[in-house]
Amino acid sequence: MKAAYIEKFGGPEVLKVGDLPDPSPAAGQVVVDVAAASINAADWKVRAGEYKQANFPLVLGRDFSGTVSALGSGVDLKVGDEVFGVLETGRDGTYCEKIAIGGAIVGRKPAALSHVDAAALALTGLTAICAVEEALKIEAGETILIQGGAGGVASFAIQLAKHIGARVITTASAANAAYLRGLGADEVIDYNATDFTKAVKNVDAAFDTVGGDVATRTFAVLKPGGRAAFIASGAQAPRPERSDVTAIRPAVPRTRKHMERVAELHRAGVIRVPEVTVFPLAEAAKALGVSEGRHFKGKLILEMR
Repeated sequence: MKAAYIEKFGGPEVLKVGDLPDPSPAAGQVVVDVAAASINAADWKVRAGEYKQANFPLVLGRDFSGTVSALGSGVDLKVGDEVFGVLETGRDGTYCEKIAIGGAIVGRKPAALSHVDAAALALTGLTAICAVEEALKIEAGETILIQGGAGGVASFAIQLAKHIGARVITTASAANAAYLRGLGADEVIDYNATDFTKAVKNVDAAFDTVGGDVATRTFAVLKPGGRAAFIASGAQAPRPERSDVTAIRPAVPRTRKHMERVAELHRAGVIRVPEVTVFPLAEAAKALGVSEGRHFKGKLILEMR
């Protein structure tokens, strides 16, 4: 199979595209012929060695959409089923034409959703649901600040929070303001022109997808008793200097239930697919460079076939 992989950690130049052995399904697994794989910020961090994986060659990527082509024993899927999902926690390997994955954690892809769009929603939707619904437990009437609104996870979170009935404030460049208002954001703060800590105060909750000093400064806008969830600050949430707020690093389990929740939210019209830019697998290094630059809207997708 064709795959985009690394044989050592480093910059964009270490990513290669070539042939690797096809996988076979173990008990409880299926082999999926990958049609599309999503690019996430974690991917270039893996390439750079930030996650310390040591087994080479290492195929990058975590979420995908495709068609079941082989079955291990004990699975409830069949050859030809169209599925989407996210690899097991701590595992990479979707920038390729075939993957073996636990059958119990993939979701059935709705027929009305293309493989490209399903890949764009997989990890973004899973992460947003775990943060907004399960970790922060946002309720109708609350106000939430979502940092970095134009990204895939944040744009899903904006729509989900509005569906729940929250008031949504988000940060983005001015160029993305209309896009985010179209997703339902009540207020868009231009981070190039305005310090969000001066424009926002006493929110019930915050969801940070940016990291760095944006994450640590987010605590300042919470009301007493407020809570904040962080997905760009490593394995642990940053520690607040305040004792009257809660910092959460959401758990993001891989389950079919979560994939079905993503599919249902899209089917019900709650969630729009983000704007997607598609690259062929042969241009994986270029696509990863765009991701690392962080100045793009929506999702970047690799198309395998």
